[in-house]
Amino acid sequence: MLGPPPHPAFDRSCLHHAADLRRLGIEPTRGQWHQVRHGVWVRAEAFAGMDALDRHAALVHASVLTHRGPTELTLAREAAAAVWGLPRITAWPTTVHHLVTRRGVSGSRILRPFLGAEAEPVTAEGLQVTSVARTVIDLARTGTVHDAVAAADYALHHRLCTPAELAAEAAAVAPRAHGRGAAVLVAELADGLSMSPGESLSRVQMFVLRLPRPQLQVRYHDDQGLIGDVDFGWEGAVGEFDGRLKYRVPPGGSTQDVHRVIWAEKRREDRLRRQTGVARWVWAEAVQKYRLAAILAQVGITPERRSAWFDLGA
Repeated sequence: MLGPPPHPAFDRSCLHHAADLRRLGIEPTRGQWHQVRHGVWVRAEAFAGMDALDRHAALVHASVLTHRGPTELTLAREAAAAVWGLPRITAWPTTVHHLVTRRGVSGSRILRPFLGAEAEPVTAEGLQVTSVARTVIDLARTGTVHDAVAAADYALHHRLCTPAELAAEAAAVAPRAHGRGAAVLVAELADGLSMSPGESLSRVQMFVLRLPRPQLQVRYHDDQGLIGDVDFGWEGAVGEFDGRLKYRVPPGGSTQDVHRVIWAEKRREDRLRRQTGVARWVWAEAVQKYRLAAILAQVGITPERRSAWFDLGA
């Protein structure tokens, strides 16, 4: 079952060159405008309404707009991830990376070369970027496993790439290249059944803690019918990451709507607890793996002597 549609593409039409604004008699430095990077501005109100992903996408598009090099940039790593709409757990960087295949290419304070193997560029949102699978593997090699798995899960969930494509990109990393192990691990851990970055983060923490590998999106029924799908399932226990989507109220919803959503979730949990142990946690607990471990231990999910998630030596 697919989740909500992918993150809407950043609307680059909201970006304006300072020179174009001044030709219209608008001086952006006098207020109501926000400078994305030198020479490129966006209305302050629009910038305030952007999430962190869109703000990095704005920086990426602005960097391409102001690039004066002899060749078109192939955006990579976090820059490509922002164009593809891939989520991230840690903060977005203040730099924009583009792929280069030889040393000695100079960069700037914001625009940075990323030395990597040659890649067939893909056009997305009017920009030249690395493919989704290659982008995920580059994130794995240069950043955290948590960020890369969140991006990989999202990409698989929304069918932006396939497990085979991720595995092929990981296998293509040279044997002694930096980050090869992380690339292979991310390709192995990626799962399109994951529904949110919080679930991806939780699953990586479970792997690090050597907890038993859970099943994802396990369906439960009782004599009243369908209870619903739980995020994580083990024999005798289930786990639920409490993200905001579970308590989402339609825009303009009333106080009664809020109470109705909370009450429905409580009744669902009561029905689950009649069948199995239930552990719940929030973002602050998922980030701190030992707090997550303590919560899961309360329902009998404890570390294994040897991780049985998969054979990394195979």
